[in-house]
Amino acid sequence: MTFTASPSLIWFRQDLRLTDNAALIAAFERGAPIVALYILDDDAPGEWRIGGAARWWLHHSLEALGDRLTKHGVQLVLRRGQAQTVLPKIAAEIGAGAVFWNRCYEPFAMARDTEIKAALKAAGMTAESFGATLLAEPWTVKTQGDTPFKVFTPFWNALKGQMPPPRPLKAPQIAQKPTDMGSDDLKDWQLLPAKPDWAKGFGADWTPGEAGAQAHLDAFLKSALDAYGIGRDLPGTEGVSRLSPHLHWGEISVRQVWHAAEAHGGHKAEAYLRELGWRDFAHHLLWQFPHLPEKPFNPRFADFPWKPDAKALKAWQTGMTGYPYIDAGMRQLWATGWMHNRVRMAVASFLVKHLLIHWRDGEDWFWDTLVDADLAANAMNWQWVAGSGADAAPYFRIFNPVTQGEKFDADGAYVRRWVPEVTKLPDKYLHSPWTAPAEVLAKAGIVLGKTYPHPIVDHAQARARALAALGEIK
Repeated sequence: MTFTASPSLIWFRQDLRLTDNAALIAAFERGAPIVALYILDDDAPGEWRIGGAARWWLHHSLEALGDRLTKHGVQLVLRRGQAQTVLPKIAAEIGAGAVFWNRCYEPFAMARDTEIKAALKAAGMTAESFGATLLAEPWTVKTQGDTPFKVFTPFWNALKGQMPPPRPLKAPQIAQKPTDMGSDDLKDWQLLPAKPDWAKGFGADWTPGEAGAQAHLDAFLKSALDAYGIGRDLPGTEGVSRLSPHLHWGEISVRQVWHAAEAHGGHKAEAYLRELGWRDFAHHLLWQFPHLPEKPFNPRFADFPWKPDAKALKAWQTGMTGYPYIDAGMRQLWATGWMHNRVRMAVASFLVKHLLIHWRDGEDWFWDTLVDADLAANAMNWQWVAGSGADAAPYFRIFNPVTQGEKFDADGAYVRRWVPEVTKLPDKYLHSPWTAPAEVLAKAGIVLGKTYPHPIVDHAQARARALAALGEIK
């Protein structure tokens, strides 16, 4: 493909949008033709390969982005391979004068991008990166002693001192002649599941892409933001934003969300804005402590006596633990690629404390099954529950899976949706079917051990075992 002027190449990654996209705007303002590129880099050394549910999302998000760019005369070029090889190659192929991208903060991404930027500049090209993912760059939020924060509340207070973030940038009014460059066919990447299609239900819950992200934000502002402080704890209601996958893939920017929430809710938005700060905290920790996804933040937990148990792990993964609240969460995850955050804490606690299965096993399962799988958030939150992370919940805080259900799903709406086997139980026994009298079970059509499992562990015994395990590393 020959261009009349040295084009600008924008490398899309976790910023699959046109609005508030600093790299795209820089390319537009340069005044040369724009070429858009997405690289599927599955083989980068040290990189976490995109999980199955996230690949489903990526396929549909790239479709949406490609359609929107096409309306502006910009082709989304798809290439597969290591970015260190592919990006300089295509930049040379089109005679690019400049390459722009928005920063990612995973350790391998930072190292890779530094290498690529140096190579492009050595080849005589302009290479610039921008902050378009977080409220503040990780290296700008530090203690007065110039050290990284390890506790959220002081981090949040420091971050608030830099808020509000800059106003979102409008989408550039690009209008250029269409190009026809060599590109992979998105279908050939096989991001969607082969038969059987385990993601067949995802489409009922999600619309990947910039328009879907804005629709989710609008619905949240209209119906749930004002009561978010209460609604975020009730998984049976529509009380949360469900923006996490849109934010992870950058279909909407955190600055857009912040300003929209603040403008709509005022002081009522504080609880939700704090959650956006928690997201920044995760990336802050990963940038400062790149071993977070693989090693305990608190090195004392390196010697924790985990008990690998393939059968118990499978029961947890498939939502067959015999605890309806836990099973509801795991089944929601499998059916929709997402789980309510309040339930995520309970199912994670159950795995690492009731079953004494390593948090890495839970982290890996979430990485593969969540459409919002984010390395920083996944690692930080699993370590938070396990007691080994920064500002972690103490290990001896062990969620009771029965009382969690009774407290946060009192009317049983959540459990009855996802665990139909126990639907007919009275509320009194819904979260602990094994306590129901035989005649109640019979009336509800339940045969424990056949139609629904017995609990795979006893809560009191599991709690005592977990505390004993903690005692071994003190």
